[in-house]
Amino acid sequence: MTRDVGDPVLCLEEPSPGDIEYLEERLYEFNLAATGIADGRRLGIFVRDGAQTLLAGVAGHTWGETCELRQVWVAEPLRRKGIGRRLLAEAEAEARRRGCRQILVTTHSFQAPAFYQRIGFTVVSEVADYPRGHSQVVLMKVLSDPRSSIRGTVRAADAVIRGPLRARTPRVGSSRGRRTD
Repeated sequence: MTRDVGDPVLCLEEPSPGDIEYLEERLYEFNLAATGIADGRRLGIFVRDGAQTLLAGVAGHTWGETCELRQVWVAEPLRRKGIGRRLLAEAEAEARRRGCRQILVTTHSFQAPAFYQRIGFTVVSEVADYPRGHSQVVLMKVLSDPRSSIRGTVRAADAVIRGPLRARTPRVGSSRGRRTD
């Protein structure tokens, strides 16, 4: 016996994190079925203070030999102290450990495209007038060239952040640490 749920209803609403998570999981299932690539894992590297307040972080995922960084943020008082460079170096190192050959990041013209270019990223596309008067910039860094590593450039940040950055790496679609991007 099938349950009659009536006609589907189109609803325009602010999505909850759970709604977005559900969509992400369905997309991952589709992508897995279409490609056979089942190595998707979330990536999160965060800087927190003693009270566990988030001060900076990088979040994204790895899948199919590519690392996509979807959020990169450093609190205003900590900017220009090497923390962003350190976070990206840690993300790059983890991407390499996972077998990634490239890293993708999307930013806006008023955010940090020059920063990414200084650490080896190349602009691969730009969408003009998004948002109005600015542009969205997609950058990529190829990891197959050992000279592309930024690991050696983070020594100054070591004095700012004591100890290792913690990475959380549950699998995409797992019941723990789900992506909400």
